[in-house]
Amino acid sequence: MMWESSSQDRRASVRNRWHGAGGYREVLAIAIPLILSTATWSVQHFVDRMFLAWYAPEVIAAAMPAGMVYFSVTALFMGTAGYVSTFVAQYFGARRYHRIGPALWQGVYISVLGGLVVMGLIPLAQPIFSLVGHDPQVQTHEIAYFRILCLGAGPYMAAYALSGFFSGRGRTWPVMWVNALATIVNLGLDYLLIFGHGGFPELGIRGAAIATVMAGIFSLLVFLALMAARINNRTYHTLQGWRPQADLLVRLLRYGLPSGVQFFLEMASFTGFVLLVGRLGTVSLAATNIAFNINTLAFMPMIGCGIAISVLVGQYLGANRPDTAQQAVYSGFHLAFVYMAGIAAAYVLIPDAFVAPFAAKANPLTFAEIYRFSVVLLRFVALYSLFDTLNIIFCSAVKGAGDTRFVMNMTVIFALFVLIIPTYLAVVVFGYGLLVAWMLATIYVIFLGLAFYLRFLAGKWKAMRVIEPAVPSGAP
Repeated sequence: MMWESSSQDRRASVRNRWHGAGGYREVLAIAIPLILSTATWSVQHFVDRMFLAWYAPEVIAAAMPAGMVYFSVTALFMGTAGYVSTFVAQYFGARRYHRIGPALWQGVYISVLGGLVVMGLIPLAQPIFSLVGHDPQVQTHEIAYFRILCLGAGPYMAAYALSGFFSGRGRTWPVMWVNALATIVNLGLDYLLIFGHGGFPELGIRGAAIATVMAGIFSLLVFLALMAARINNRTYHTLQGWRPQADLLVRLLRYGLPSGVQFFLEMASFTGFVLLVGRLGTVSLAATNIAFNINTLAFMPMIGCGIAISVLVGQYLGANRPDTAQQAVYSGFHLAFVYMAGIAAAYVLIPDAFVAPFAAKANPLTFAEIYRFSVVLLRFVALYSLFDTLNIIFCSAVKGAGDTRFVMNMTVIFALFVLIIPTYLAVVVFGYGLLVAWMLATIYVIFLGLAFYLRFLAGKWKAMRVIEPAVPSGAP
């Protein structure tokens, strides 16, 4: 009888974990479209880099560092503007729908400012990449790629902010469809412009940059059209709320700016890591680029799961249900860890399946050593991917509550003192090789994941809110 009772309890617990509020089913309902959305971005990124690897080794070597420098300089504004999704989630959970449109527009204004700042960096491209010290031929491609990407920074960031209108409300399928269409636009233009097919000029890495910019503009236009629908304007004030609101903008900056700084530091630290690895030579740089690009196959879908967790935490905190928010976080962690463990095992057991596409049309003589190093680096990726689950899920959870300052501080400390400074000393000062640099990158991810998990366990996030308190009915 005791065994039967225990078995029934376990079945009831599993049913509750699946069907209940904050359970697997609810997490997956929001996460699956976001996972598919980020997966389309992964496919776009992977195929883009694969085309460039087919084009020339120095081009694939240039694409990763130049792209990472670009994303680093946009990350500050993108992370700040994109934090509107947390405002949307908490306003939606609190049923204060009329505040959603005005919050979105504050994110758009930050995106416009960010786009102007990034465009101002175009004249600095040559000094930046000359300072890095890569091979002259690689530098030429880095400068061209970076300059064109900077032209499209504003639309790209604004589209990211406006996607929060859907993801923050848990309506994530439109985000997936827009990103899928943008991926088709990007890859189609990649094929035409990189190689010069269909009567288009052969532009190489410049063609890849133009394709990325055009895809960003396409996403922005589609999100604007969807947001401007009459029903959205009537319910959420998506057009009525276009005016700047000082109090809302200040609150977005208060919580969103630390998120933007964290995003910037995360991107900048890995950018610095890639640039330092570039000093070891084109082979080490190309292998590192390939390993990181393969990692996006696992990492970007995890970002989709992290966004879902952030949304659910925001919605349940807005509805004053912190215990249900905690349930959702653990549900998301269980799902994400199973996925990531499977991918990590594949990196170790069948690494050739991931590296082979990059070698398909590359020169066998020049690519052989790159191939060998890439297979070794995937073992590091497999190890830190497991801890990246802690990083993404629990970081997203506390950010969904508004605990962005802690996230920023941890990123500053670990980026400087675990990744960048030790990698500089190892590569530049002591002359160690590629494997030591990757050991440091793995330790960095492990430390971050543990820090965010311990912060989540402390529970301070349960009392946090980013939205202003509701004014009681009838109050002045």
